[in-house]
Amino acid sequence: MDKKEVEYVATLARLSLTPEETAQFSSQLNEIFSYIEQLNKLDTSQIEPTSHVLPLSNIFREDKVKPSLSAEKVVENAPDRENTFFKVPNIIE
Repeated sequence: MDKKEVEYVATLARLSLTPEETAQFSSQLNEIFSYIEQLNKLDTSQIEPTSHVLPLSNIFREDKVKPSLSAEKVVENAPDRENTFFKVPNIIE
């Protein structure tokens, strides 16, 4: 990943990077990609796909309806609100 690509991703993430940080991230990302390439060379054809490394079954609790706050109570102390909604600054340019 070259510096131009790092700058592009930083722009998408709304980050302002110094030239030194851009160079550092470029170097670090290239090391990560190099490691991924090494992992891709491993033969995993005999490995069974798993979703978790431990033999766990469903660890989630059952969903239960419980009393909760009203919408009015939730936004009661909000710094800026519109009816029962939080009002936030527009970030789309």
